[in-house]
Amino acid sequence: MMRPVHVSTIGFTKSTAEHFFERLLKADVKKLIDVRLNNTSQLAGFAKSEDLAYFLRKIGGIQYVHQPILAPTANILDAYKKEKGDWSIYEKQFTQLLESRKIEERLRPEMFDGTCLLCSEATPHHCHRRLVCEYLNSKWGSPLKIRHL
Repeated sequence: MMRPVHVSTIGFTKSTAEHFFERLLKADVKKLIDVRLNNTSQLAGFAKSEDLAYFLRKIGGIQYVHQPILAPTANILDAYKKEKGDWSIYEKQFTQLLESRKIEERLRPEMFDGTCLLCSEATPHHCHRRLVCEYLNSKWGSPLKIRHL
């Protein structure tokens, strides 16, 4: 049996930069995997891709990787966000997207050890970063030990 793979998730909205980076440092994150579709939005503040990569490296020696294969499509995201869609529909569509991309074949559990998945949502309840972890656990036999920061 494989040893547990420790993966965290975090959102940056409703958080100060200090609180955000302190949570990553306290969790001993080695690599941050950005699972946002749009990682350069002006609304992101300290979480814009180039700034975030710099801050992570300087503050905690944390590697930054953008992984759009783990992001929703613009259509799925817009239907939920802009059109105030139903979460259960979003969840189903996003899970189908992950299946069609065969992410469980393209990625390996050990790639996630010491990582943290980032998106914008403040909590994991209605967020695709949680769905990614749950989907991979369902396909891989639950090696991921998930902690929401």
